[in-house]
Amino acid sequence: MATPSRRTSTPSSQASKRVLPRDPSSEVPSKRKSSAPSTLPPTPLLPPPLRSSGPFVEGSIVRIAMENFLTYDICEVSPGPNLNMIIGANGTGKSSIVCAICLGLAGKPAFMGRADKVGFFVKRGCSKGMVEIELFRASGNLVITREIDVAKNQSFWYINKKSTTQKVVEEQVAALNIQVGNLCQFLPQDKVGEFAKLTKIELLEATEKSIGPPEMHRYHCELKNFREKEKQLETSCKEKTEYLEKMIQRNERYKQDVERFYERKRHLDLIEMLEAKRPWVEYENVRQEYEEVKQARDQVKEEVRKLKEGQIPITRRIEEIERQHHNLEARIKEKATGIKEKSQKCKEKQEVLERKDKHIEELQQALIVKQNEEHDRQRRISNTRKMIEDLQNELKTTENCENLQPQIDAVTNDLRRVQDEKALCESEIIDKRRERETLEKEEKSVCDLIKRFDNLMNQKEDKLRQRYRDTYEAVLWLRNNREKFKQRVCEPIMLTINMKDNKNAKYIENHISSNDLRAFVFEAQEDMEVFLKEVRDNRRLRVNAVIAPSSSYADKAPSRSLSELKQYGFFSYLRELFDAPDPVMSYLCFQYHIHEVPVGTERTRERIERVIQETQLKQIYTAEEKYVVKTSFYSNKVISSNTSLKVAQFLTVTVDLERRRHLEEQLKEINRKLDAVGSGLIALCETNQHLEHKDNELRQKKKDLLEKKTKKRQLEQKISSKLGSLKLMEQDTCNLEEEERKASTKIKEINVQKAELVTELTNLIKICTSLNIQKVDLILQNTTVNSEKNKLESDYMAASSRLRLTEQNFIELDENRQRLLQKCKELMKRARQVCNLGAEQTVPQEYQTQVPTIPNGHNSSPPMAFQDLPNTLDEIDALLTEERSRASCFTGLNPTVVEEYTKREEEIEQLTEELKRKKVELDKYRENISQVKERWLNPLKELVEKINEKFSSFFSSMQCAGEVDLHTDNEEDYDKYGIRIRVKFRNTTQLHELTPYHQSGGERSVSTMLYLMALQELNRCPFRVVDEINQGMDPINERRVFEMVVKTACKENTSQYFFITPKLLQNLPYSEKMTILFVYNGPHMLEPNRWNLKAFQRRRRRITVTQPSQ
Repeated sequence: MATPSRRTSTPSSQASKRVLPRDPSSEVPSKRKSSAPSTLPPTPLLPPPLRSSGPFVEGSIVRIAMENFLTYDICEVSPGPNLNMIIGANGTGKSSIVCAICLGLAGKPAFMGRADKVGFFVKRGCSKGMVEIELFRASGNLVITREIDVAKNQSFWYINKKSTTQKVVEEQVAALNIQVGNLCQFLPQDKVGEFAKLTKIELLEATEKSIGPPEMHRYHCELKNFREKEKQLETSCKEKTEYLEKMIQRNERYKQDVERFYERKRHLDLIEMLEAKRPWVEYENVRQEYEEVKQARDQVKEEVRKLKEGQIPITRRIEEIERQHHNLEARIKEKATGIKEKSQKCKEKQEVLERKDKHIEELQQALIVKQNEEHDRQRRISNTRKMIEDLQNELKTTENCENLQPQIDAVTNDLRRVQDEKALCESEIIDKRRERETLEKEEKSVCDLIKRFDNLMNQKEDKLRQRYRDTYEAVLWLRNNREKFKQRVCEPIMLTINMKDNKNAKYIENHISSNDLRAFVFEAQEDMEVFLKEVRDNRRLRVNAVIAPSSSYADKAPSRSLSELKQYGFFSYLRELFDAPDPVMSYLCFQYHIHEVPVGTERTRERIERVIQETQLKQIYTAEEKYVVKTSFYSNKVISSNTSLKVAQFLTVTVDLERRRHLEEQLKEINRKLDAVGSGLIALCETNQHLEHKDNELRQKKKDLLEKKTKKRQLEQKISSKLGSLKLMEQDTCNLEEEERKASTKIKEINVQKAELVTELTNLIKICTSLNIQKVDLILQNTTVNSEKNKLESDYMAASSRLRLTEQNFIELDENRQRLLQKCKELMKRARQVCNLGAEQTVPQEYQTQVPTIPNGHNSSPPMAFQDLPNTLDEIDALLTEERSRASCFTGLNPTVVEEYTKREEEIEQLTEELKRKKVELDKYRENISQVKERWLNPLKELVEKINEKFSSFFSSMQCAGEVDLHTDNEEDYDKYGIRIRVKFRNTTQLHELTPYHQSGGERSVSTMLYLMALQELNRCPFRVVDEINQGMDPINERRVFEMVVKTACKENTSQYFFITPKLLQNLPYSEKMTILFVYNGPHMLEPNRWNLKAFQRRRRRITVTQPSQ
């Protein structure tokens, strides 16, 4: 029995899922009879019957438990031992039970056809899932548990609650003959169509595994392997026989060449002997040369020793002179330091003398300056006295001008009045100019804004023209014919909408259909008819038009305030994202409810499930998605769907037409004001120019009068000023004689100081001279020492040159000795290699003629076999040339020919032996094939005949025809054997092989089902699963097939059968041995803790008892 554990939920509903089998305790006792095993002995043609203890056979499923698996939270199913019919609507979880059986018995996820990863079978939102299958065993039930980890996509296995591995589980399942990967035993919903796609060979293999004896499929595999090896052996024997004949023939052809090769080899052996002696002769010649070079090297070595001894006295004298040189250098350096110090003091004294001379020069220059200043003062006094005399003469001639004051006052008053008028006029001109500048700036600003609006509008119109040409032409016509309409007509919505923020344009374009975005909006039906008649009928333009509601919806308030929705991340309704004319806004609110659709952020998407459940909104926008929420009319479920937002195309450019019209009116007003200001400014400028002219005339008149009045006063002031200056100059006198006496006294004092400095400088110069003489004497001594040192070094260099030449000669001789020694060793090594002697091995006495001493201390000599050969290199080379010429006469011979000849002789012998072994092995394989074929083919033919008998019988009962036979093109190709199914559903047709293409879906389903039923009574598997195979059948065939399934699966000693279907026909026959499992799914399911099947049964009995009494 399957009972629910807790309510499952999805984002769109709160439905629970339960699998409810019919309770055995509530049925009539006869419906659950235990069937005893059959007493008939099994025939040798069929597999032995399955072991059973009570109603269940060995390996049947006793219990299925699921936790967080696909659609289930927790569910447990207890199937019956015979036919189990699982019924439920689509999507309730029937196939989930099939998936649980497959995965719980170590089946591969890909076999279900749903997903290739086991983690995808865990319920959404859960991190782990579990499937538990309990299998019947007479020795104790086997409980297999599979826990699935979604994050790691791994499974953890348990057998009887103990941890184990998948391999152990697979072995336990295979021991019970359960094959969830065999379509003849386990046919899931997504694999029903693949059964008809099985080839004949695959169908035979599946049938053998499903109902054949355990050894049948093994025999078949052995036959295929034996046949493959037999083919390989036959091919190998044939190839080796042909190859052996070819090698024998080839050796006969090369026999004469081998004889000639050995004749040539005798000459080559003599050449080899000569070449072996030649190194010994070369070694002796080089050894003698080595001894001569060694003697010469020793003589040169003695000469080098003598030359080195002769250089020792010279080296000592050079070192002594070097010490004297360093001592003199130090003394010269000491004298140079003293000279430098005295020279520095002399320089300082000279600088003091120069400063004294400069001081005297400065005193003399100051006296000259004072003399020049006194002469200049006398000259200026004379000039001033003359200027005062001239001014006094001019003052006497000047007339009295006191009667000019009244005229000056009158002119001053007139001038003040004109200046006031002029100031007022200029002030007015400045105000007018400022006003004009302000208006010009406003005009430029408004023009720029209009130009910007025109550019944006052109962009929107270009997009409209490119995408909807007819709509664009209709807009142009409307702009030229607005007078034909009585009420307001709005251009297409996409032109009139003005987004407040361009990034929100995607919400509006995704919400409003493209047809309405390019639609004209009318306030009157009559205007729309006039418009459509003109543009549609007359101009043949494809345009859209809509009418705004009679009562405006533009200001209609939303059902919920935005402040309530801000907690979910909503920041605005669609209506608040843009501006539009009142008719357009009213139409969009009425048609698209833009005042009711909120716009959210990424935060809204993260908590979308809560938003849908709590707000009950019909449409929702998040940052990148649109959600539509609906309630099912039948089940009252909440269903939500979401789509990604498309990128905005038209509304990213915003233009406010109302604002543009306002700007044009503002521009006209500015131009009118500019004209008025310009006229006023011209008049003011003319008035100001007249006042300016009058002001200049009055100023000149006043100036002339003031000059006449102030001339006498100015002359008196100048005379007074010059007299004051003259008095100051006469007071500022200087005594030149006193200044000259002071300067002379100071110069004498400085000259006394100079004399003392000259005495000190003379003493310092004498000391420097003495030090320079001492330094020159030391330099001469150092020069003499250097000369002697250079002579000794020259002698030393000459001796060193001779020594280097001698040493170079010694090195060359030593290198030559080393080279000859190495060459001797190499020649000795080569000679020993020729004689096959080791590095430390001596030549046997019987092969020696002389025992020369070699440089490395070893004794060696040529072998005795060399005595008959020449003893000089020239004779050896002559004989080598002769033998090589003779050997070269044997042309066309290849050394590999003899090797190949010998190798082929050995290979011929080996091939002969191998060919005998292969033939014996081939005969053995043929004998094995004959024995295994007899044990496999005869039972297989009888088994196929039994299947054919059942299959044909089922088809005959349906007034159709069908047969099953064993098919092969070649009796010896065991891998080509297969089961062929041929069916006929109409009397007018012939039998056709079952393929995925020839028969219809229903015919394939019927054929598949009848074949599986034919296997049912012959089957040795513990259970069989068929998922929704009746979906493609017509009602007649479905009823017939159902009757056969019930009849076949409810017989005694048959295996367990699972039949999954979403629907059944009415009035179908049922058997008492059937177990019916209902899968319920709905919003009104009971809570798991309230589910009590026994309590329901007791309540039903009470109702049944009380009803007759009433």
